[in-house]
Amino acid sequence: ELMTGYTMLRNGGVGNGGQPWVLRWSSRIRLTWLSFTLFIILVFFPLIAHYYLTTIDDADDAGKRIFGPRTGNELCEVKHVQDLCRIRESVSEELLQLEAKRQELNSEIAKLNLKIEACKKSIENAKQDLLQLKNVISQTEHSYKELMAQNQPKLSLPIRLLPDKDDATFPLPKSNRNCRLHNCFDYSRCPLTSGFPVYVYNSDDYPFGSSLDPLIKQAFEATVRTNVYVTENANIACVYIILVGEMQEPVMPKPTELEQQLHSLPYWRTDGHNHLIINLSRKSETQNFIYNISTGRAMIAQSTFYDVQYRPGFDIVVSPLVHAMSEPNFLEIPPQVPVKRKYLFSFQGEKIESLRSSLQEVRSFEEEIEGNAPADYDDRIITTLKAVQDSKLDFVLVEFTCKNQPKASLPTEWALCGERDDRLELLKLSTFALIITPGDTHLVISAGCAMRLFEALEVGAIPVVLGEQVQLPYNDVIRWNEAALIIPKPRITEVHFLLRSISDNDLLAMRRQGRFLWETYFSTSDNVFSTVLAIIRTRIQIPAAPIREETAVEIPHRSGKAAGTDPNMADNGDLDLGPVETEPPYASPKYLRNFTLTAMDIYRNWNSAPGPFHLFPYTPFDPVLPSEAKFLGSGTGFRPIGGGAGGSGKEFQAALGGNVPREQFTVVMLTYEREEVLMNSLERLNGLPYLNKVVVVWNSPKLPSEDLLWPDIGVPIMVVRTEKNSLNNRFLPWDEIETEAILSIDDDAHLRHDEIMFGFRVWREARDRIVGFPGRYHAWDIPHQSWLYNSNYSCELSMVLTGAAFFHKYYAYLYSYVMPQAIRDMVDEYINCEDIAMNFLVSHLTRKPPIKVTSRWTFRCPGCPQALSHDDSHFHERHKCINFFVKVYGYMPLLYTQFRVDSVLFKTRLPHDKTKCFKFI
Repeated sequence: ELMTGYTMLRNGGVGNGGQPWVLRWSSRIRLTWLSFTLFIILVFFPLIAHYYLTTIDDADDAGKRIFGPRTGNELCEVKHVQDLCRIRESVSEELLQLEAKRQELNSEIAKLNLKIEACKKSIENAKQDLLQLKNVISQTEHSYKELMAQNQPKLSLPIRLLPDKDDATFPLPKSNRNCRLHNCFDYSRCPLTSGFPVYVYNSDDYPFGSSLDPLIKQAFEATVRTNVYVTENANIACVYIILVGEMQEPVMPKPTELEQQLHSLPYWRTDGHNHLIINLSRKSETQNFIYNISTGRAMIAQSTFYDVQYRPGFDIVVSPLVHAMSEPNFLEIPPQVPVKRKYLFSFQGEKIESLRSSLQEVRSFEEEIEGNAPADYDDRIITTLKAVQDSKLDFVLVEFTCKNQPKASLPTEWALCGERDDRLELLKLSTFALIITPGDTHLVISAGCAMRLFEALEVGAIPVVLGEQVQLPYNDVIRWNEAALIIPKPRITEVHFLLRSISDNDLLAMRRQGRFLWETYFSTSDNVFSTVLAIIRTRIQIPAAPIREETAVEIPHRSGKAAGTDPNMADNGDLDLGPVETEPPYASPKYLRNFTLTAMDIYRNWNSAPGPFHLFPYTPFDPVLPSEAKFLGSGTGFRPIGGGAGGSGKEFQAALGGNVPREQFTVVMLTYEREEVLMNSLERLNGLPYLNKVVVVWNSPKLPSEDLLWPDIGVPIMVVRTEKNSLNNRFLPWDEIETEAILSIDDDAHLRHDEIMFGFRVWREARDRIVGFPGRYHAWDIPHQSWLYNSNYSCELSMVLTGAAFFHKYYAYLYSYVMPQAIRDMVDEYINCEDIAMNFLVSHLTRKPPIKVTSRWTFRCPGCPQALSHDDSHFHERHKCINFFVKVYGYMPLLYTQFRVDSVLFKTRLPHDKTKCFKFI
């Protein structure tokens, strides 16, 4: 049916008789309207919606919006629409920020590219400058080497001259009395590089040996065994020594027999050149039995000489050997203070035979005034001294007659009275001790006078020698006017005035110098023998043998542990103390004045330096021990302060300061079975500038743990094993110490690097002082009349503890080898006081107090195990040490000071162009 209707429409009607055109028109109208409607919906509605959405974003105010005034919240009333809006806004902001950062980074990249280009150009220029500087340095070094080669050419050692055993003799002088070194000494046997070998005959091999005093013989043999110059090879010897006295009178050989025995010595070589005959006296009555013996060209050393026998510059006047086999007892030696004693002066003696009676010549005082010299002043001396005693202006004691039998003496010589102990008790009460020389002017020195001089110096009585013609012991190398008064006999009437006019300071200086001379050259057989050898060696200008160093026995240990750096320790602060040396360890230069010092500074070596130095034969700026000049060979020593390489005006941060432009120091750390504390202390030294090496003194008999790993701090660590547990080991002059500067530090000391560097700088400008951190002082206890040790905080100090202090290696030699053994023994007894002993030593030598740097008063690390200083008896023992050391030295050498060194620039931030100074406060 549908198909039939459709066919009818196409044919123009409905059914068989309808109207076809009306149907066709209505159908077309419906299609057109439908198409138009669809077009409007599909085209205009999206355009309107799009316009609406765009106008919402672009409108600035409500009036421009297409649908009237609206807010964003009104369009985002739906929850998920609000979230989307927020996300959109956040993303937009982030995109804007990233874009800004991108533009900023692009700008910085452009700038950095420009800098890179500039740096490349600078590097190229620097390379060119470096190359030029290397060429200049190379040329300068080459020129320097050429100048050094021209001015100081290398010299090989001279050929050693070894005369044959039967060398030909040279002509004798007209008289043996005319013997001097130039005509009676064979220099060819003593080359400069020979080392001064000395051959000592064995007296037991010859008949006269049985007549020698047993004590003198035993003491002499003991000294010879320990002397560094003695050799058993007689063929290379420079000097040959034979001991001939003191002889015992009952078995004393005849002069002719002794002469024959001397001439028969195997190396006498007809005239005895290069021989030394020693006649030591232990008693005041020793006779001069060599007077009638022909000694040829041999030198003579004894205590009694006549003028026709004594040859100045050739023979040697020696002191008597009183303490033959015993050491001096320092506790029995009186103190040097108070300066003035009970008696102004004293004298005891008796003259057996006067020169006047022997010559049968009497002269009046009027004859003396007329110019005729009296034969003997002894009568005037007796009269004048008795008048002074009777005047009672001063307490004096003079006795010209012995209460007991006087000692035997030579003619015209004043004999000693009483026993030695009685004489010493009187001298302990005397400020001055009179020594009247023999009336016979031909007797230039006698054993009795030498004995009086020995006893006076021993107990601190200043010798007053009446008679300027006397030849005192070792007079050609000792300035006796610094320790004694030598007055001509005609001035006897002025002696009292002269003695009263001397000030206390001068008296104390003379007493100290006398103590120095006695302990150095008189007190023991070793000192006497060493002094005699040193005089001969000095005369022929041969350098002394170097003093021995302590051989360090290293304990094997494993290292390699990376040392951590404590920022508080390594921080050098705002003050840079000089260029940090990154080169390998640099040892201090060796002492180079071996030959010139012997020739140029004889008196300075043999006598104390200006000032009241005593006790030890050296000065703080001269590495020479005069009794043997032991520092003269090698090893580090003081270089003179002054001159040097300073004065360049360098800025503070560009130079270390001092006169030595390049120097390092060695840390010496004493430890005892505290491995953890030790490792921590060593790690704190990591990166410390100017450190040469670390010497760890392992003071325990128990070795370190095998599995202990030692830190690697950039410098060698030498672990030294000691023979015994002793605090004196801290100051041994170990051969591994190759620098002059030593930083002695405890294993629990807690110091920053800047503090250590600051202390090192100060020490370089005060090399003769102890420079350290913790200060202490001594005080006089009035109720108990003794000295006390005080560690309380104070503005005044007299000691710097060596648990954290710099000092010169020179003092290590003196502490270990020269300082009296009694002091080191007390340190071992108490296991304490070694720091006090070192302060006593240095202050005693320099007469200067130590230098404290920074305000630090303690340096112990927190939490460390307990140390010896925490013991209750620690301070009590230190009180005892101070009082004992005062007895040994004879006075209190410590000096007070309120001086402390701090840098004005310390911890102060200043520009580089302003740090041109270094000040002290």
